[in-house]
Amino acid sequence: MTNTFDIIVIGSGHNGLTTACYLAKAGMNVAVFERRDEIGGAVCTREMFGGYQMDVGGSAHIMIHMTPVIRELELEKFGLDYIEMDPWGWHPTEEGEWIGFYRDVDKTCQTIAKISEKDADAYYEFVKFWGAINDGVFSAFLKPPTPGNLLRTMVSGKFGKKKEVVSTLRKIFSSYGQVIRESFESTPMQAAMLWLAAQSGPPPSELATADFAGWQSMIHKSGAKRPRGGSGMLTQAMGRRLESDGGTIFTGAPIKRIIIENNRAVGVELESGERYGAAKGVIAATHVVMTMFGLIGRENLPTELAKRIDNLRIGNGFGMILRCASDELPNYSAMPHNPAQLDVDNPHPSHTGLQLLCPTPEYLDHAYADYLRGIPSRDPACLLMTFSAIDETLAPKGKHTVFIWSQYHPYELANGESWDNIREREAEKLIDVATRYAPNLKGAITDYYIQTPLDIERLHGMHRGNVMHLEMSFDQMFLFRPTPELSDYTTPFENLYLTGASTHPGGGIFAASGYNTAQVVLKKSGNRKWFGR
Repeated sequence: MTNTFDIIVIGSGHNGLTTACYLAKAGMNVAVFERRDEIGGAVCTREMFGGYQMDVGGSAHIMIHMTPVIRELELEKFGLDYIEMDPWGWHPTEEGEWIGFYRDVDKTCQTIAKISEKDADAYYEFVKFWGAINDGVFSAFLKPPTPGNLLRTMVSGKFGKKKEVVSTLRKIFSSYGQVIRESFESTPMQAAMLWLAAQSGPPPSELATADFAGWQSMIHKSGAKRPRGGSGMLTQAMGRRLESDGGTIFTGAPIKRIIIENNRAVGVELESGERYGAAKGVIAATHVVMTMFGLIGRENLPTELAKRIDNLRIGNGFGMILRCASDELPNYSAMPHNPAQLDVDNPHPSHTGLQLLCPTPEYLDHAYADYLRGIPSRDPACLLMTFSAIDETLAPKGKHTVFIWSQYHPYELANGESWDNIREREAEKLIDVATRYAPNLKGAITDYYIQTPLDIERLHGMHRGNVMHLEMSFDQMFLFRPTPELSDYTTPFENLYLTGASTHPGGGIFAASGYNTAQVVLKKSGNRKWFGR
């Protein structure tokens, strides 16, 4: 072995770095190996087009603020500075109306009431109902899943009478499409809520997905924020924190295989041939298919586990995104602004958060129907993000960044088409959709960086372009993510652990998986120095 560490982490995404930071904080000698020349995985920011800071993965930081990770790792001391996104969501209609989702529920309801007073009242009750449930759900997310733990946490002592418990369970196991349609009467409110919930992946009709809509109740508690300088500033701060505790980061160091001896993970071999030892554990923060079949080898797995990995539902892509350099921010017809009156200290409400461009529930259904036929949505739903409106470090003076995320876009295309051939056509389609709402946008965009499902796979190692790694359906969550025998972050091989979006509780900029894996490793190693306590 070239060198031996206590712990080796494969991959420098935010979950892998979270685990690494906690273990280094507890006194372990930790090394992180990253195949690219930059750390961060899918939480990474690059300079493009001469001075524009462009994310190349996740952008909105919401769920991580519901965890103790930022506070316990003291990431502010290592350069992390968050900017509040408020409103965190904004939905315009083609008829000139709009809804603003503010951290303050009452302020949110005031905007909803302009469209439907009944929906404003319903939203207040919706947040109250799902907030009570998600207080319990969230506590289950910050620990390895155990049988029955989630259901008991959600309903025990919270709903009292049997009838209330039964009603709650019915909602939980409903589709988010059904719950939203039952809860709200107006088309704008239904469309906004459906498009927000759809960000997790499953279609509106999929059963047991209701909490993908209910989860936004938690945003009113924790808020949605954005790192100054770009999404990658989170992982940059984690990297500095790790090194301050004696950790080592190797970039440009792709792993060829995990070294297994006597059913125990003892190190890694790089593609260069170098070998590094791990005395206490190897942690794979990579896609579970890559870990099991690529780094260990199908032939070395128990037969039943190999079959389960084969049967994982990765899905056929998810979405695509444009990272645009622009001379102007989108000027929405539903809420026009005077650019001369705006700056980062006085942003327009339409620019601070997620801009939800989806006019009707049926519009989203049609987009998904195209996806099922293997064609990119002919009229896709779009989500815009304009973080330069609140962060002047992202673009040259007077210029802006505009991100356009869209669903649905299949990885495997019908009719013999390939993403490399249609990428420009589909990029223009997204710009055209956004320009229907903000007529100035098409003429303002000066350049863009395209990420199709195929590009996402190539850059981030996310199989078939699924940014959640695996489909976020009930049968692949909690005790079933990624498989029952791997759901507690351990593997059939001693001292080999998993973390990342392939594991509980799934994808998104959350860090819960990395947090949980650190708990498991410390407990297994007999180290009781946990998070400074």
